[in-house]
Amino acid sequence: MNKYPSYKYPEKIPVVNRQWPDKIITKAPIWCSVDLRDGNQALPIPMNPDQKSRYFKMLTEVGFKEIEVAFPSASKDDFDFVRNLIENNLIPKDVKISVLTQARKHLIERTVESLKGTKNAILHCYVATSDLHSQIVFHKNHEEVIKMAIEGTQLVVDNLKAAGLRDYVSYEFSPEEFTDSNLDFVIEVCERVKEIWQPKDKSDFIVNLPATVERRPPNQYADMIEYFCANYKYRDETTISLHSHNDQGCAVAGTELALLAGADRVEGTLLGHGERTGNVDLITFALNLHSRGLKTNLDFSNLTSVVELVEETSGILVHPRHPYAGELVFTAFSGSHQDAIRKGMLDKDKASELFGVDWKIPYLHINPLDLGKKYEQLIRINSQSGKGGIAYVLEKDFGLRLPKPMHPALGTLVQKLADEKGDEITSAEVYGLFKKHFVEISSPYKFISVEYINKELTSSNDISIKAKVEINGTTEELIGNGNGPISAVVHALQRSHKITDFHLENFEEQSLGSSEDSVAMAYISIKRKEDGVLFYGAGQHSNIDWAAMYALIAALNKASIV
Repeated sequence: MNKYPSYKYPEKIPVVNRQWPDKIITKAPIWCSVDLRDGNQALPIPMNPDQKSRYFKMLTEVGFKEIEVAFPSASKDDFDFVRNLIENNLIPKDVKISVLTQARKHLIERTVESLKGTKNAILHCYVATSDLHSQIVFHKNHEEVIKMAIEGTQLVVDNLKAAGLRDYVSYEFSPEEFTDSNLDFVIEVCERVKEIWQPKDKSDFIVNLPATVERRPPNQYADMIEYFCANYKYRDETTISLHSHNDQGCAVAGTELALLAGADRVEGTLLGHGERTGNVDLITFALNLHSRGLKTNLDFSNLTSVVELVEETSGILVHPRHPYAGELVFTAFSGSHQDAIRKGMLDKDKASELFGVDWKIPYLHINPLDLGKKYEQLIRINSQSGKGGIAYVLEKDFGLRLPKPMHPALGTLVQKLADEKGDEITSAEVYGLFKKHFVEISSPYKFISVEYINKELTSSNDISIKAKVEINGTTEELIGNGNGPISAVVHALQRSHKITDFHLENFEEQSLGSSEDSVAMAYISIKRKEDGVLFYGAGQHSNIDWAAMYALIAALNKASIV
């Protein structure tokens, strides 16, 4: 029998008068992308130099001002990549590159060598402070860990001064596995490191407090950051940075709460690439802030191209439900969701007035256009879709505004096709069903011609027409009167005993387009007298009267064959 339980809940952090739960984020953090180091080292096939160069350029275009690019002492490729950036002036003047090293003499020397000629960089050194690492992995006590941190930092100072780089390189120090370390011990280590470095200003010294492995709930990460900020005596001279991993799926939440607790800076990767379950996803986190009205200083207005480059260089495809970046995240298949989105889009201005924001749409917390996405992908059709969504697709892709009473009839046809197909239905397939079952019904009746008998009186309430109609292959001539062309045609058809007896129930029309060459679309419903069943037809023509007559004959044809 085991002496100890397999797991236990992490102990509470001794925060006095906790402040972070009542705070809100009012500005974006300092962003640092670690894609090219932390994210890249976790890939099954690391990026080649060309891929890293294109990725670096993309990160600068998105707006990152701090980018960790390499572990130059770890490999020749990493060293050469740093040299290429510096020697070929590929680093924008307002961007700092960051390079990582352990606190070991030969590694620090090689790292400083890689930075020769830089005018704006960060040297990032880390030391493991957790008892798990110090005692189990490295067999060191607290005094030995402090000594390693102090000596490593002094080596960084000495080597930078010797290379003439001290004024051009900032220092970042990470107590590895911060969230599994003794807080008071970490504070002591960081204070001693700061005293060796002697920063020129706050931006010159970064203490990065990583959730190297996510072992705690997000609120405890925030508690640890608040405790550190409250008890670390050089807070005003230090930039406090976060570096969250996603082992428990809470990296975004933990990072947000830790920002509330006082941090200034966030390290992470696009789409969360990194060891194990990855780092905090900077796209998700930044766009969360964007959706809350904060200026993020990062540009994801062409998110699709960013995702494509990440997929290409990493060899890892984005899940279709990945927040913001996935193919399906702005798509509704559910009927009730589709109906709500359709109504929200139609009444967008009303919602803006009601809530005082430009974007407030059911089921869509952010405007897809902000990310370069298109509205036509909001609603897609499968067997779970509803009639409102089907109508939305026809309107967005083909401009057709079907009368609401027609929606169930078309919905039944789409549902049947979806069940048979067992897959998604395209908007073209929906349109094909509409044409086949409501427009292109050519028998047993067909108009040959329609002419006014008293054409000069078309503005009066008494119009007479003569219609030639083909009925089961035989042409008949019918006379009708009415208060308009359509009512006159209806009267003419109702006078023939060879045509299904009907009542006209509803007639709607719309223009497809706004130019003089636009065509008209008409929708008609009739009720068959013998059983009261409704039938729908649609017609299209450059002349609205003929569009309506085509719609009427289509509805009659349906009534005669069903």
